[in-house]
Amino acid sequence: MLLVGLTGNIASGKSSVSRLLAAHGATIIDADVLARDAVLPGTPAHARIVERWGHEVLAADGSLDRAALRTRVFHDPDELEALNAIVHPEVARLRDEAVAAARARGDRVVVCDIPLLFERNLADEFDVVVLVDAPRDLRLERLVRDRDLVEADAMAMIAAQMPAELKRARADVVIDNDATPAALAERVSALWTSLQRRAMDSTAELAAQRAEKRETRRAQSVP
Repeated sequence: MLLVGLTGNIASGKSSVSRLLAAHGATIIDADVLARDAVLPGTPAHARIVERWGHEVLAADGSLDRAALRTRVFHDPDELEALNAIVHPEVARLRDEAVAAARARGDRVVVCDIPLLFERNLADEFDVVVLVDAPRDLRLERLVRDRDLVEADAMAMIAAQMPAELKRARADVVIDNDATPAALAERVSALWTSLQRRAMDSTAELAAQRAEKRETRRAQSVP
């Protein structure tokens, strides 16, 4: 099984690439879906969030009011990190379960759609890391046009993320989404052909490559 990490900054078109890969036959594990599942009423994460931020962050049906919670944490790095510390381990657990299920089914190409892949130092968990990118001005235009945001808010959302230039340097494959939908579809089709070819490599070789990447990172982190 080839395990692919798919990422991209806001309004890059990552979700479009994910849908196209799914249409080709890839198994998609979406971190945003897992994040919603991780905080459903009755889950440990839901209980911890209510304990910390109170019932003011709940909707009438007991589910999280995401807008209210976002208002409480978005502009406070400490609060945001506290929320991440609750949610991200649960998301990782659910992702591991989904990957294990895909492996048991014999799925050949499994794509984990993870917006914060680099920020959470997850790159070494994957055989291939694919970054979807687009020029900053184009991403800003998309946010204002498609999400009905004022330009100042859109700029703040872009500025809050790791610069795409740093991610491009660490990605194995970069898909530029700077043209038409048809052009993007062609690029994803070529990517799919490449991923299928890589999936034919032996499991042992992929495992060795992953172990080597981890060992290299460990060596670089030693003072």
